[in-house]
Amino acid sequence: MSPILPIELCTWGGEIPQATQVAATDALEAGSVLFFPNLSFELTETERAFLSPEIVGSSKNVNYDPKSGKVGGANVAAMKLHELRGLMDRFATATRELLSTLLPTYRNGLHQARTSLRPVEVAGRKQTWRKDDTRLHVDSFPSQPSRGKRILRVFCNVNPDGRPRVWKVGEQFDTVARKYWPALRAPLPGERGLLAAIRVTKSVRTRYDHYMLKLHDAMKLDPVYQARFASATHLFPAGSSWVCFTDQVSHAAVSGAHQLEQTFMVDVNALRNPASAPLRVLESLAGRKLA
Repeated sequence: MSPILPIELCTWGGEIPQATQVAATDALEAGSVLFFPNLSFELTETERAFLSPEIVGSSKNVNYDPKSGKVGGANVAAMKLHELRGLMDRFATATRELLSTLLPTYRNGLHQARTSLRPVEVAGRKQTWRKDDTRLHVDSFPSQPSRGKRILRVFCNVNPDGRPRVWKVGEQFDTVARKYWPALRAPLPGERGLLAAIRVTKSVRTRYDHYMLKLHDAMKLDPVYQARFASATHLFPAGSSWVCFTDQVSHAAVSGAHQLEQTFMVDVNALRNPASAPLRVLESLAGRKLA
């Protein structure tokens, strides 16, 4: 299956044919990126002012919690915060409507997490190797264990100058996992509990979260693997959107700025093919339950 599956949609809500729903769900779970070339998210003139890198200061993004309405990471005047919150909330609502209609089998196992606005250019940004998203990786949250839930993300390129968002996409998750598994260190006795006790993590990491973070790190630190996919680039034009399981798709953001992003967590038992989940793949390699 191609790593990119184009789907013609131009609205965030409305009816979607069942055949499209099934094809989109199966492609996602097989490790493809769903690409919507004509699905744009329009900003008002006032909202376009928030595309300046100055609004994030030293951070790389503004974040928004749809449940509490709290905005973080923003360097804007108090009088502008309400307008910024409105932008973020509109995007959170739009993505929720999209996934509800596109992926109806996930509805009971779909949990909306943080919304982000990333107005800073990716290329050339100084980061530690672990935070350097220009290196191919699969997502794992160091401080917030997923406990086996899938990480599903919706992206939209809102660049006002027509610049694309450029990604690299690597090989299938099971291939990557089998390659690195023999070198992934098992958790030390008491390690996971200690990290939670000293608040490095917000809850105790499962063994799955431990191995996923080790896999994330091993991929980013492997120059041979990074060089192998140096030319495997895909352009997401301004005014387009895309969706993928970022815990499964080996990906890297090479260049681009001005992106809206919404994270969802998906229960493994909500999948059409639970065996495709990274949790199940790693459990097969470990020969035991990991979460």
